[in-house]
Amino acid sequence: MTMMMMMMMMMMMMMMMMMMMMMMMMMMMMMMMMMMMMMMMMMMMMMMMLIMMIMMMIMMMMIIMMMMMIMMMMMMMLM
Repeated sequence: MTMMMMMMMMMMMMMMMMMMMMMMMMMMMMMMMMMMMMMMMMMMMMMMMLIMMIMMMIMMMMIIMMMMMIMMMMMMMLM
Protein backbone atom coordinates (compact mmCIF):
# COMPACT_ATOMS: atom_id res chain seq x y z
CA MET A 1 0.00 0.00 0.00
CA THR A 2 2.65 2.52 0.95
CA MET A 3 4.50 1.82 -2.24
CA MET A 4 1.41 2.40 -4.30
CA MET A 5 0.81 5.64 -2.49
CA MET A 6 4.36 6.74 -3.13
CA MET A 7 4.04 5.90 -6.79
CA MET A 8 0.83 7.82 -7.04
CA MET A 9 2.40 10.81 -5.35
CA MET A 10 5.32 10.70 -7.72
CA MET A 11 3.04 10.50 -10.70
CA MET A 12 1.03 13.43 -9.45
CA MET A 13 4.16 15.46 -8.92
CA MET A 14 5.37 14.65 -12.39
CA MET A 15 2.06 15.64 -13.88
CA MET A 16 2.08 18.88 -11.98
CA MET A 17 5.57 19.66 -13.13
CA MET A 18 4.65 18.93 -16.71
CA MET A 19 1.63 21.15 -16.48
CA MET A 20 3.69 23.95 -15.01
CA MET A 21 6.25 23.61 -17.75
CA MET A 22 3.58 23.69 -20.40
CA MET A 23 2.04 26.76 -18.87
CA MET A 24 5.38 28.49 -18.76
CA MET A 25 6.04 27.61 -22.36
CA MET A 26 2.68 28.95 -23.40
CA MET A 27 3.27 32.15 -21.51
CA MET A 28 6.65 32.58 -23.12
CA MET A 29 5.18 32.01 -26.55
CA MET A 30 2.48 34.55 -25.91
CA MET A 31 5.01 37.09 -24.73
CA MET A 32 7.12 36.51 -27.80
CA MET A 33 4.15 36.96 -30.06
CA MET A 34 3.21 40.17 -28.32
CA MET A 35 6.73 41.48 -28.63
CA MET A 36 6.80 40.63 -32.31
CA MET A 37 3.54 42.41 -32.88
CA MET A 38 4.78 45.46 -31.03
CA MET A 39 7.95 45.49 -33.07
CA MET A 40 6.00 45.25 -36.29
CA MET A 41 3.77 48.11 -35.23
CA MET A 42 6.76 50.22 -34.33
CA MET A 43 8.38 49.51 -37.66
CA MET A 44 5.22 50.47 -39.50
CA MET A 45 4.96 53.67 -37.52
CA MET A 46 8.56 54.54 -38.26
CA MET A 47 8.04 53.93 -41.95
CA MET A 48 4.97 56.12 -41.95
CA MET A 49 6.84 58.87 -40.16
CA LEU A 50 9.64 58.67 -42.65
CA ILE A 51 7.28 58.90 -45.59
CA MET A 52 5.52 61.85 -44.01
CA MET A 53 8.81 63.61 -43.42
CA ILE A 54 9.90 63.08 -46.99
CA MET A 55 6.59 64.38 -48.26
CA MET A 56 6.86 67.43 -46.08
CA MET A 57 10.33 68.09 -47.39
CA ILE A 58 9.15 67.83 -50.97
CA MET A 59 6.29 70.20 -50.25
CA MET A 60 8.65 72.69 -48.68
CA MET A 61 10.96 72.48 -51.64
CA MET A 62 8.10 73.07 -54.00
CA ILE A 63 6.94 76.06 -52.04
CA ILE A 64 10.44 77.49 -52.03
CA MET A 65 10.71 76.93 -55.77
CA MET A 66 7.44 78.70 -56.33
CA MET A 67 8.58 81.62 -54.22
CA MET A 68 11.78 81.84 -56.18
CA MET A 69 9.88 81.80 -59.43
CA ILE A 70 7.61 84.55 -58.23
CA MET A 71 10.60 86.59 -57.11
CA MET A 72 12.25 86.10 -60.48
CA MET A 73 9.12 87.18 -62.26
CA MET A 74 8.91 90.27 -60.10
CA MET A 75 12.52 91.12 -60.83
CA MET A 76 11.94 90.68 -64.52
CA MET A 77 8.95 92.94 -64.34
CA LEU A 78 10.93 95.53 -62.49
CA MET A 79 13.73 95.39 -65.01
